[in-house]
Amino acid sequence: AGLFEPVHGSAPVIAGTGVANPIGQIWCGAMMLEHLGYPEACSAILAAIEQVLSAGPAEAPLTQDIGGTADTIELGKAIADVVA
Repeated sequence: AGLFEPVHGSAPVIAGTGVANPIGQIWCGAMMLEHLGYPEACSAILAAIEQVLSAGPAEAPLTQDIGGTADTIELGKAIADVVA
């Protein structure tokens, strides 16, 4: 059995504001896939996170906590687009 949830919890104070960084939750999903026997999917997601982060705020939609101006959905979509 495994538990796949970011340790910061649900952050109700910022719920609905679009300022949350989705990487913790996305990474947890990747860990779950690895646990379930899909290491290639896990690797693809982690590589996408790395690619988006390494591009920096001038090239990628990063959230405010990591130097960007994007919202939660924009960063999540950028990572998803790389995986797809």
